[in-house]
Amino acid sequence: QVQLVESGGGSVQAGGSLKLSCVVSGYAARSYCMGWFRQGPGKAREGVASIDSDGRASYAPAAKDRFIISQDNAKNTLYLQMDSLKPEDTAMYYCAFEQLPPQILSHCTAAYRFSHYGPGTQVTVSS
Repeated sequence: QVQLVESGGGSVQAGGSLKLSCVVSGYAARSYCMGWFRQGPGKAREGVASIDSDGRASYAPAAKDRFIISQDNAKNTLYLQMDSLKPEDTAMYYCAFEQLPPQILSHCTAAYRFSHYGPGTQVTVSS
């Protein structure tokens, strides 16, 4: 059973930075998609970024040029570096995982609807 635990959320002022971390355990898949999505108060779930087992990253327009997704395979950890934060980035951020066969790794995009995700970490950006 895949388990994901996020950390690193908090409260910052607009223009600030945060780095989210997610420890992923319980999987043996060599071909996978991992990512981050968020859900703000009263809003629908929104994909933020994804990265596949080959290291290809994908970003939602709202995250492009401000956020960077990365992974440390040795530590089984996924990261999301968030810079130039805006009040509209305020949301619960979730780390997610999906095992995908190599032939459909191209489905790993920021908009992917993951079925495994953690409890979330809150990010609040004040103006």
